[in-house]
Amino acid sequence: MGRRAQTLFVASVLTLILAVAGLWLPVPFVTFAPGPVTDTLGKVDGAPLIEIDGRKTYPTAGSLELTTVEETPRLNLLGALQDWFASDRAVVPSELVRPPGSSQEQIRQENTQAMIDSQDQATAAALSELGIAPTGAEVVVHEVLSDSPAQGLLRAGDVITSVGGVAITGQDGLREQIGRVKPGEVVEVAYRRDGTAGTGRITTRPATDDPTRPMIGVTTTEKRSYPFTVRIRISDIGGPSAGLMFALGIVDLLTPGELTGGKTVAGTGTIDAAGEVGPIGGIQQKILGAQRAGASVFLVPKGNCADAVRMNTDLRLVQVANLSGALDALNTLRAKPDATNVPTCSAA
Repeated sequence: MGRRAQTLFVASVLTLILAVAGLWLPVPFVTFAPGPVTDTLGKVDGAPLIEIDGRKTYPTAGSLELTTVEETPRLNLLGALQDWFASDRAVVPSELVRPPGSSQEQIRQENTQAMIDSQDQATAAALSELGIAPTGAEVVVHEVLSDSPAQGLLRAGDVITSVGGVAITGQDGLREQIGRVKPGEVVEVAYRRDGTAGTGRITTRPATDDPTRPMIGVTTTEKRSYPFTVRIRISDIGGPSAGLMFALGIVDLLTPGELTGGKTVAGTGTIDAAGEVGPIGGIQQKILGAQRAGASVFLVPKGNCADAVRMNTDLRLVQVANLSGALDALNTLRAKPDATNVPTCSAA
C-alpha cells in the first residue's frame, strides 16, 4: 500500500472513530415522551388520591386521568436522532425547559412549587364552583431550598405573616411584596412558628427563569380555610398541568352522580382560583398517554388545540377554557355521548 493510500486509510479510520464517538456526546436537547397517567378518583399507596374530611362525599365510577410527560435529561446525539424519528416523542431545545445557569435543585424546587400551587388553586376553583367560600387563608412554607438565602431563617411549616411590614394573606400577596425589591436586595419576613412570632432579613436571589425576578428560595402553599379539609396525595409529579383534573376530581366527589358517566376521561391544563384553564407543554405526548390508557375523551386547554388536532387519534378532543365549561361538556357527554354541541378542537 502506497503512502498516499495509507494516509487516506488512517484518515478514514480516524474520521469514522470520531463520528462514532460523537454519537455519545451530549447535546442541548431534551426528549418529551408519554408519561404515566393517574386517576384522580383512584388511590395512591392504598389511600385516596383526593381525600375530603368533614364533608359528605358521593360514590362515583369511571376515572379522571391526569396525564404526564416524561423528560429525558442529558440527551446524547445518538439518542436525539433516535427520538427525532420516533412517532411518540418530541425533541426540543433544553433551554425551553431549563433556563441557562439554573441548577437541577432550583428546577426541582420550582416544579415542586408549581405542583403545590396547582393543588391549592384546583381546590379553590372547585369549591368556588360549588359556591363554597373560604373562611380565611395563610401562606405556609413547604420547603426551604438547600442553597436558599432563607436557610437558617425559615423552616418548613412556618406561616409567613408579613413581608416588608405588609400583611400576607395569600401567595399572590407574597409574590407581589417580594417583587417590590430587586434581586440581591434584602426583605424583612415575619413568620409564625409553633405559635411564636419571629422575623428574618433575607437577601433575595434571581429566579432561574427570569434574572430580574427576586426569590427568597422557598416553596410555599396557600392554606385556605374551609369548613372541611381537602387533601391531595401526590408527590412524584412536578409542574402545574394537573390542576384541571384535580379540580374535576374534587367536584365529582362532592356532588351526586358520576361526572364521567362511568367512562375513562383524561385531560390536562393549569387552573387558577377563578377556574380559568391555561395551556401546557407536551400536549401531543399526553394525548398518546391517554389513548394508551383507554380514554375516550380528552380535555384540551383552548390554547393547546392547534397542536392537539395534528394528532391522529380516535379520542374526542374537547376544548376547555375554564372549569365551568369542562363540567358542562362532561355533563352533556354523560347524558348523550354523541352530542354535537360540545366545544371541540378542530383544524383552523
